[in-house]
Amino acid sequence: MRYALGVFAAALLAVPLGAQTVTSRVNAVSTGEVRMTFDILPDICGWGNGWSRGDNWRTNRNEYGRSSSRDVEWSNECMTGPGRLVVDRSSGETMKIRFYVGGRWRERPNVTDLGHVPNQQAADYLLGLVRTERSTIAKEAIMPLTIIDEVEVWPSLLRVARDDNRHQEVRKSAVFWLGQMAGERITGDIRELAEDDRMDREVRESAIFALSQRPRDEGVPALIRIVRTSRDPKLRKNALFWLGQSNDPRALDLIEELLAKR
Repeated sequence: MRYALGVFAAALLAVPLGAQTVTSRVNAVSTGEVRMTFDILPDICGWGNGWSRGDNWRTNRNEYGRSSSRDVEWSNECMTGPGRLVVDRSSGETMKIRFYVGGRWRERPNVTDLGHVPNQQAADYLLGLVRTERSTIAKEAIMPLTIIDEVEVWPSLLRVARDDNRHQEVRKSAVFWLGQMAGERITGDIRELAEDDRMDREVRESAIFALSQRPRDEGVPALIRIVRTSRDPKLRKNALFWLGQSNDPRALDLIEELLAKR
């Protein structure tokens, strides 16, 4: 058995590093932390344990302080890239991932650093987590996946959002982040999710919220359509609520129309 394991390890090491995928390199670490960096969209910057994309959305996360964590340290400025991913491995399984934007790695013992990896391979690795790992890890993998530069991931995430066999929280997270990255093409797909009577109601509510975060010319018409056509009174009420927050004249016209019918 020792001989067989030795042959396997030697064969793995014999594979040129450039020929190994990120997934295979991470999975080769049985227990310990694995680090990697990759390119993210140029309009995103990070500080502490949060990140910002222009003036459109801003997120803070996890239990550590604003300018420090166990993995990364920052200056006071919001730093553009790179994306930094940490994978905790134990007995051949991925137990947790942590993601940061910008900053510098902290010196830590017993860490496997893969360096700067190809964007497509980083996306393939994260998509693998979304598709195969338990829901807590799958949810955490979705956000960094959506901001990798020059990689198209929304069709895969849309399939996750539509998959009745996936955990509801994973589907809701996919819908939310699709809404954050959406252009006109994806907005139509999200609207279809909201209108699909076969979908879980909470997933449809997430789609309605995602539409409310889109630019007015995309989101408002979609929400008005849901109010006019949905057979679910709770979803109509939900869409109407977000229309009321938009201060859009079209939303006010609809509200006036509905009140006049009473």
